[in-house]
Amino acid sequence: MLKTQNCGELRPAHAGQEVLMAGWVFRRRDQGGLIFIDLRDRWGITQVVVNQETSPDAHRVADSLRNEYVVQVRGLVRQRPEGTANSELETGDIEVVASEITLLNASKTPPFYINQDTKIDEVARMKYRYLDLRRPKMQENIILRHRVVKGMRDYLDKLDFVEIETPILFKTTPEGARDFLVPSRLMPGNFYALPQSPQQLKQLLMVAGYERYFQIARCFRDEDLRGDRQPEFTQLDLEMSFVQREDIITLIEGLMIYLTEQVLGKTPMFKPFPRIKYIDAMEMYGSDKPDLRYELAAVDITDLAAASGFQVFKSSAAAGKPVKAFRAPGMALRSGTALRKLMDDLETLARANGAKGLAWLGMPETEGGELKGPVGKFFGAEQLAELFQRTEAKPGDLLLFITDERETVYRIVDVLRRTIAHELGLDDPEKLAFGWIIDFPMFYWNEEEQRWDPSQHMFTMPLPEDLPLLDTDPGAARGSQYDLALNGYEVAGGSIRIHDRAVQEKMFPLIGQSLERAREQFGHMLEAFEYGVPPHGGVAVGVDRLVMLYAQEPNIREVIAFPKTQAGADIMAHAPSPAEPKQLEELGIAVVYKEDEKE
Repeated sequence: MLKTQNCGELRPAHAGQEVLMAGWVFRRRDQGGLIFIDLRDRWGITQVVVNQETSPDAHRVADSLRNEYVVQVRGLVRQRPEGTANSELETGDIEVVASEITLLNASKTPPFYINQDTKIDEVARMKYRYLDLRRPKMQENIILRHRVVKGMRDYLDKLDFVEIETPILFKTTPEGARDFLVPSRLMPGNFYALPQSPQQLKQLLMVAGYERYFQIARCFRDEDLRGDRQPEFTQLDLEMSFVQREDIITLIEGLMIYLTEQVLGKTPMFKPFPRIKYIDAMEMYGSDKPDLRYELAAVDITDLAAASGFQVFKSSAAAGKPVKAFRAPGMALRSGTALRKLMDDLETLARANGAKGLAWLGMPETEGGELKGPVGKFFGAEQLAELFQRTEAKPGDLLLFITDERETVYRIVDVLRRTIAHELGLDDPEKLAFGWIIDFPMFYWNEEEQRWDPSQHMFTMPLPEDLPLLDTDPGAARGSQYDLALNGYEVAGGSIRIHDRAVQEKMFPLIGQSLERAREQFGHMLEAFEYGVPPHGGVAVGVDRLVMLYAQEPNIREVIAFPKTQAGADIMAHAPSPAEPKQLEELGIAVVYKEDEKE
């Protein structure tokens, strides 16, 4: 072995021991006769002291070292002299007095500082990802990810789940996002698809009788990217037989509490997690993944608005559009100039999200004082009293009013809520607020295609009491699905599945597929459903997104070892890249460029 100790494990109890260590030069400080080297490996940092008088050969090597050189150090552990301990290092009470130093490998000057926590250009980080991954923060994130995944496996193993791998090469089927296609050389003109999720396969494992399955699954979706999405991602995929919705919610809630407390060392804000119906989440928070770290919620005041003297409100109410009031605690206490700037900024934000304007009212600093803003004069005294009661407005609070088409109102409420919470410092990343969203609509109407689109996927069972609505009023049916929100992100989602072939076949005409086409696409599923299918359900937990929130990072790229850029590119390996002509010929593929893609 080139090392007997890791750089993060030495303590005063090791004083007097000779050790052999190896790692990277994290920092080097030359004080003439003494050279100090901070030696780094995956486990931490140890200070090495090289004395020219006692170890001239080691000092000569140390003099030539630079950051990121790989070295081996032999030396004696000693407690640091009084007053020189470093409380910021776990090894800060000791140092290693080097007797020998061996240069194992030199390094070019890195394109960015690895030993400083400074902002680094994103392109440079992605191009030199292997260097970026050396930085302590990135190593913390990747090791946290490992611990989270291990915690998932440990928890489920104790509950008698079986981990089963499912194929990466599978059949292309319509499941929402675009598939990544893989051409078959042996069957020209035919294609595999990389799985968007193991949805069909895990249901077939329930048909196969495994009852409790999971895997840490790689999934692939060819869709536009954003901060919490990647073209390839990882999820905890899980399915259970002979269960109802409550069984799976209880299981996942227990898992999340276990991971948060035992792996992360924190406590969720709520135990048990709150349950919120989809329609209530949208009406109060404008989102089906609300951030529950703060109480801010919109209140419906359509009836008060209809009776007010404000024509915009009256017209909206008459047209059946909702009018919402939103309370921003204490924000009316700002000075006149600051308040005007705040309102200008909020109105600009609201307009960018589809609003035609943003009305507001500022509560006085003391009871009985004069209201601020243009809206108060349009309400009578009794209406104002009712408005203040519903919104729970207090002196110094700011009330914002939103009205438009319902979907637009939801969007504006969501963005205002997040913005105001951030402005008030209510979105503390140290807090972890889980919450279940239930009773989703089964379908959304697709006006362009004139069909129903599943809100989750076509294998979701309606709530038992809503099953007859598939024949009479599909838009009113609710699905037996459940999403888990954490700090404004969806971190898990699942449903009880359809296990009856007759019910499954009802789904296809609703979503615009003929039974003949459905049998071509899903014949393997429909046939399997004729061989004794247990009631079953499952869930998928987004590993990348969960770890991102645990690590308090703004982007899932920070918790993935080798991610793609926002454009879906790997600029380190220059992927995607053109294939060799011979490869395309073997596959029977001709590349056809669009007019604007030609060089």
